[in-house]
Amino acid sequence: MAVTVAQHKNLVGGEWVDALDGQTMEVLNPATGEVIAEVPRCSDADVERAVDAARKAWDEWQTKTPKDRMELLLALANVMEENAEELWQLESQNVGKPAAIAVDEIPFSVDNLRFFAGAARNLEGKSAGEYVEGYTSIIRREPLGIVAGITPWNYPLMMVVWKLGPALAAGNVQILKPAEQTPLTTLRFFELAQEVLPPGVVQVITGDGVPVGDSLVKHQDIRLVSLTGDIETGKTIARNAADSLKRVHLELGGKAPMVVLDDADPAAVAAAIKVGGYWNTGQDCTASSRIIVHEGVYDDVLAESVKAVEAMKVADPAEGDDVDMGPLISAEQRDRVLGFLERAVDAKATVVTGGGTVGDRGFFVQPTVVTDVHQDSEIVQKEVFGPVVTMQRCSSDDEAVAMANGVRYGLAASVFSEHVGRALKVAARLDFGTVWVNEHLFPLSSEMPHGGFKESGYGKDMSIYSMEEYTRIKHVAVKLAS
Repeated sequence: MAVTVAQHKNLVGGEWVDALDGQTMEVLNPATGEVIAEVPRCSDADVERAVDAARKAWDEWQTKTPKDRMELLLALANVMEENAEELWQLESQNVGKPAAIAVDEIPFSVDNLRFFAGAARNLEGKSAGEYVEGYTSIIRREPLGIVAGITPWNYPLMMVVWKLGPALAAGNVQILKPAEQTPLTTLRFFELAQEVLPPGVVQVITGDGVPVGDSLVKHQDIRLVSLTGDIETGKTIARNAADSLKRVHLELGGKAPMVVLDDADPAAVAAAIKVGGYWNTGQDCTASSRIIVHEGVYDDVLAESVKAVEAMKVADPAEGDDVDMGPLISAEQRDRVLGFLERAVDAKATVVTGGGTVGDRGFFVQPTVVTDVHQDSEIVQKEVFGPVVTMQRCSSDDEAVAMANGVRYGLAASVFSEHVGRALKVAARLDFGTVWVNEHLFPLSSEMPHGGFKESGYGKDMSIYSMEEYTRIKHVAVKLAS
């Protein structure tokens, strides 16, 4: 049966438009490798057009009250909630997510928009006062103006919300560039929301990182760029943004350790690995890709984990609700993951289970467990971003902490122990922006910040802390009448 190829346009100034030069790019279903859509392939000229539209919208939008911004975000949340089924199904098809994963993201994204609707009316600031005789000082918290968000392909719709919520709540206008592989839910969401979205407050433009993302970063009128992506892209953006001294918010890669102490329950750990290591096919910067296990429970944890991993159903998400894991996003990503495994085996690592592909179409890799790896091994030190978990032995809490911290990443980690006090002591020593105890990946909360240390970036997503990224502080001094 022929696949319907949907045709999409970009949102600029409240209108749906083609790229100025008419070029398009294909979007694939990673479970089949088939083309399912075409979107505009934009250029520098399209970025300039989007900035012009944002600039015009900013003239009016900056006069809106926090109540106005709250009402817009609540309306956007309602649109997402009312169209949840269409959006999660499209997300599943475009990203290759099993239904349970795609469904799970929508309520959290709705909650995030509603959280920032409330936050719009609760921006904090210092009280006015007389700090110099004869003058009253006022602190204003103001929006930056035009901000840009560059979203990744692993959580396209949820990451749009993480960037949209604080940007609009703070009073900015925004240009969004979705990942070239997964733009479809972003485009569809704003199609559905067009009636409630003031023209030009949000632009959505599609295309490659170069030239589109690069042009956004270098544009003098854009005052902040927020990226969720890999470390090398983040470093490039930071360097390029320095020329205009714009703010940069970076949520970059991860190599999350799961520290398993000798009093942990091996069955509970294995259940957590099945989720933490393979959720979204391991294409998650907080995935528990490094399991560091005390030698006293190592064998039991390994045995239980292999059993749990081998029971997973890997298939096209369209085959049913019982699919545990879908494909990787592209042939390039599949080959990258397989390359890590080949080099690890050459370095004397052991693939205990998995390691191969699945089926004869799409971009599937089996859920994989690798042992006999050294701390300085490539597969331990670099982000694989696929369904691959390594397992290492340790002999003490101190050694576990040293191994966990011994990478350049610092996004997320977890600790497993039957004694909460002991787990908290270890958690305090882990150099990561989020640490879970007896859990991995969940829970996420709109009230709590998400962001990393070291080369995992800087700045926070979610929570009231993220509003700091999107506002500036101005001191106004008023001379009192004599």
